[in-house]
Amino acid sequence: MALPPLLLRLHLLFLLLGSRAVWAGAALHDRDAAALRDVRASLRDLPGSRFFESWDDGDGAPNPCAYAGVVCAPDEDDPSGALLRVSVLTLGSGLSDSPGLAGTLPASLASLTALTDLVLYPGRVGGSIPADIGSGLRRLRLLSLSGNRLTGQVPDSLAGLPDLHTLDLGNNRLEGAIPSGLLLPSSPSLKVLILANNVGLSGEIPAQFSSSQLFHVDLGRNSITGTLPPLPPTLRYFSVAANSMEGSLDGAFAGTGQAPADLAFLDLSMNDFSGPIPPQVFALPSASSLLLSRNNFTGALAVPASLASATPPWSVVDVSHNAISGEVPEALAAAGSLYVNNNKISGEVPEAVAHSVFAGRMTTFYAQHNFLTGFPVPSRPLPDSAALCLSYNCMDLPSASAADGCPTIGGPVEARPAEQCRSGGGDG
Repeated sequence: MALPPLLLRLHLLFLLLGSRAVWAGAALHDRDAAALRDVRASLRDLPGSRFFESWDDGDGAPNPCAYAGVVCAPDEDDPSGALLRVSVLTLGSGLSDSPGLAGTLPASLASLTALTDLVLYPGRVGGSIPADIGSGLRRLRLLSLSGNRLTGQVPDSLAGLPDLHTLDLGNNRLEGAIPSGLLLPSSPSLKVLILANNVGLSGEIPAQFSSSQLFHVDLGRNSITGTLPPLPPTLRYFSVAANSMEGSLDGAFAGTGQAPADLAFLDLSMNDFSGPIPPQVFALPSASSLLLSRNNFTGALAVPASLASATPPWSVVDVSHNAISGEVPEALAAAGSLYVNNNKISGEVPEAVAHSVFAGRMTTFYAQHNFLTGFPVPSRPLPDSAALCLSYNCMDLPSASAADGCPTIGGPVEARPAEQCRSGGGDG
């Protein structure tokens, strides 16, 4: 999940407009001017991008502080006010119709020691992130390099920066161990950490993760292993989807630690987690999206009945493609979309769930490929907006609408063979 581009552009535009008053009578520090020259030599516009037009202006020697994406501020170490330093550097326009930039990031970026914001918009920039970027840019508050083709490791020097609030390196080709300091209390200012969709990032989430101050963490689609430790109470968004994590969730949710009261989005899907899903997961007070599909969860879903009137209700609960048994909990009728398909769930679907579907409150109910024995059909038609799938269970479909909402791919739509139902497969 990358930073909202419109808000980011507005923020940087205000900084740019506010910096123009300091240009007159001041000159850019030689070291910063040299770094900008290196940037121009290392990067280029892709066909259709015109970002570097102002940098290549042939009218004399324009002030580099007038370049697109460059914001300057007085040098705090120069009491005369005669020197300027680059405080914000935004590379690329960020417009939806711009293909972005290509090339590599020069090592001299680390010499822009007054930089607080460094943004590289999506494009085709490759190569590695300069290893000492954090050692040089000690004032960084925002570093966003997402959506490019960067390779190599996440620099250890980025951990522990005193002011770094947001680090977004998602959607690249980074690999190697994630610096543990990014997930520890030693990075107290860091609130947003996005390393998703790199595929090759590895290592384990340290136990001290629970003491960090992070509120948005996206590590999805990488190669992270190990078990899930307790989550920081500050978390609002957390994803480790499509990794190789394993073990039960008891250490993360069933302990005595404080649950993250503001956690709205939880995605643990496509891992190797096992054991029952702790009831504390469903009791998270602010949870809107609970995504736990494609793991090895077993046992019955223990959802407290008091959560049937949860406010706000879940927008989506997805526990599909596991080995969950027992019955569908009545409290899950509060979900806007409910996916329990491809499990070992048995018994009848609760009336509250069926009524929620036919009343249009639950827009999707997927329960195919289970061992369900009944579905109470209310005396009203299924809303056009609802998707209902009950195929391949231990019952005849109660109506044609019970299969109309099934995915176009995903297996047979007829009832499960009787011998499988007699064998008690839903009890395993």
